[in-house]
Amino acid sequence: MSGNAVMDTKRARGRPPGTPPFEVSSLVGRGRELAEVSSLLVSGRLLTLVGPGGCGKTRLALAAANAVANAAGGFRDGVFWVELDALSDPALLPEAAARVLGVRWGTGESPTAAMLDHLKTRESLVVLDNCEHLIEACADLVDALLRSCPGLTVLTTSREALRLAGEVAWPVPSLSLPDPKSAQDPADLLRFGAVRLFVERAAAAAPGFALDKDNAADVVRICGRLDGIPLAIELAAARVRVLSPAQISARLDDRFLLLTGGGRTVMPRHRTLKATMDWSYGLLAPEEKLLFRRLSVFAGGFSLGAAEAVGAGGAVEGNEVLGLLSCLVDKSLVVAVPGGDEVRYRMLETVLRYAAEKLEESGEACAVRTRHAGFFLELSGEAGTGLLGEHQVAWLGRLDVDQGNLRAALGWYANGEDPAPALRMSGALWWFWFLRGRYDEGRGWLDAALTAGDDAPAPLRAKALVAAGYFAFLRSEYAPARWRIEEGLALYRSLDDAPGVAGAVRVLGSIAREQGRYAEAETLHSESLALCREHGDARGVAQSLNHLGFVAWLRGDLGRAEDLCSEALDAFRNLGDGEGVAWSLMNLGFAALYGGDHTRAAALLDEGLALSRRAGYREAAAWSLNGLGVLARREDRPGRAAELLGESLALHRDLGDRWRTASLFEELAGTSADPERAAILLGAAGGLREVLSDPVPPCERPDRERDAAVARAALGEDSFAGARAKGAAMDLHHVYEYALEAEVRAAPNGADPAMGLSAREVEVLGFVAEGFTDHQVAGKLYLSPRTVGQHLRNVYRKLGVNSRTAATRAAIEHGLI
Repeated sequence: MSGNAVMDTKRARGRPPGTPPFEVSSLVGRGRELAEVSSLLVSGRLLTLVGPGGCGKTRLALAAANAVANAAGGFRDGVFWVELDALSDPALLPEAAARVLGVRWGTGESPTAAMLDHLKTRESLVVLDNCEHLIEACADLVDALLRSCPGLTVLTTSREALRLAGEVAWPVPSLSLPDPKSAQDPADLLRFGAVRLFVERAAAAAPGFALDKDNAADVVRICGRLDGIPLAIELAAARVRVLSPAQISARLDDRFLLLTGGGRTVMPRHRTLKATMDWSYGLLAPEEKLLFRRLSVFAGGFSLGAAEAVGAGGAVEGNEVLGLLSCLVDKSLVVAVPGGDEVRYRMLETVLRYAAEKLEESGEACAVRTRHAGFFLELSGEAGTGLLGEHQVAWLGRLDVDQGNLRAALGWYANGEDPAPALRMSGALWWFWFLRGRYDEGRGWLDAALTAGDDAPAPLRAKALVAAGYFAFLRSEYAPARWRIEEGLALYRSLDDAPGVAGAVRVLGSIAREQGRYAEAETLHSESLALCREHGDARGVAQSLNHLGFVAWLRGDLGRAEDLCSEALDAFRNLGDGEGVAWSLMNLGFAALYGGDHTRAAALLDEGLALSRRAGYREAAAWSLNGLGVLARREDRPGRAAELLGESLALHRDLGDRWRTASLFEELAGTSADPERAAILLGAAGGLREVLSDPVPPCERPDRERDAAVARAALGEDSFAGARAKGAAMDLHHVYEYALEAEVRAAPNGADPAMGLSAREVEVLGFVAEGFTDHQVAGKLYLSPRTVGQHLRNVYRKLGVNSRTAATRAAIEHGLI
């Protein structure tokens, strides 16, 4: 709420002129901020609350001013509130301030001199609210007052700091927001300031409104898309009189039309969201406006280098971008985000949408978007090479933070007339999508580029075809994978591109391996190996060796697997290829596991899992968890086995790898103490294998036969056959849920004896108690968010509670955390 809304209503009779106005509405979600600002007013002499329009600077300043005015031992000579919203002439600032202070001046005396004389022996707090449009005049006046009046403290609110010596510029943060990806009950959501503000203001606008399970997701979405900005949330909440939260959420793309109707007593610039943005934009210099508009093409933030490449042109030289960008940061229109080796920048969504509208109005949107796409096309090309060597992890991190920009650039090229850039860019990024486990996204971009680019250069089409085929293979869609790869292979052969041929042949070998055609797989991988050796492709040699070793341990030829994968591991280490190292460790770990060397298997798989988690290799992590789960089974730890296998299954489900899913259903069947459940999972696995034409690998057959025999003996032939048929008929989605339910019901190992919580459940609960969302816990433990949610639901059931808050309380009471 603006200062004017507070000042112009319900003043107390007899309240001295110039003192802070009474607060007429509750200050929501600002307890910690109020305490910090109040403390800074006591310990310092100049504090400026800075932030974008509508972020709550005035409201927080008012609460802090009233708090220190009413505190024991506060400012003995008073607290004074100087509202500058309606003042447009900088020359009139001293006079306006003097009048609020009750200072009189005579003919020939300046108001500033009179104030200096008046305040020089007093202990007072003066608040200058909304300084941004008079920033130079405010800085001059405050500097003069502070130099001559030792007992004076000044609090200002502004969209940029005064930049005076001794000033503490305190950014007013957005209200706290829940993670929209985490399911939370309404009671928990009210812990977040943004949600609580929306609910309170909505209830005031429409008595009877309450947060419930039906509207909670929409309220969270509204608050998130409005960046936790109080003014925007209040304007949205006011619409509850005529729209449901779902309708408000759906209309936020047109937020500047939707979010209008502020109170009659507020200043005009706070009556609509657009008016607030118009005010900020109007204060910018022409060159600042130009850069501000151009920066709207970035999605999800940008680096200084990107801003220089995209923002320069015309009236803005490349070497001027840093200075102009700094001004936009100072004026709270761009947010600087420190982290890693370089600062990144971003716009709040509301600010970005306003800037994008201005860019469209300027007529240069097409040119700016073309520069943006060109910058990220070039970056993708560099990354395509960088991802293959010792700087792989650094490149992954760089591409991670620019995913939004990469998607925007790909979308721009996808809608263009020339298909070559889209093919070039998607072909360069395919290894990034693989390493991050984003198979559907990668395949989608590649297929779209291929469809649009029938007449594109053959090298680009060949690379894209093989990459798209590889993603189809990873999703266990063998027929579409094969025709894409064979078409790409034909192009590579016509181009006499031996490395391209070797890569395509290697993927065809992988398809043969998954469908149990092991001799064919060995032939194809051996052909790939020979081509790579002939042409000095060290990385291709390592990959082919590793694939041959993979086939060997699946067939039960464990000595050959050990030799091949050890050679591959050494080669990958020399190349600095972390993903290759992780896969070699996994292969060696499985070979040791099936060879009976449990100690070596554990060491190799643990090392591979740790590396994969650090670097974010999702598929390698899933396989390592798989191996560790099988190892736990063989060491007679069914609870731990079920936990590890369940985590692996959740990751493979997210990746879409149905081939490995079948084995994981079977392994989980073997951990179950319920023979009917085991038979159902074995039937589901058998049905999936039939669809995929995927036989049980030889190394796994003894376990499968033993597990089936145990379940059959317990159930009898007819009941066993019925349970298997039930599993085979189940929809795959339901089998996933059923299998994971089996995992969380398995007998726990390392559990708390009193509450029955497993070690993993206690670990999840500990992070929840610290305030982390499901999505954040998933990132820390390298689990699927759905797996975290499943663990948390299991915790609720065991503790007899139904919320995160109650679970935390129960855990503390029982000494679990």
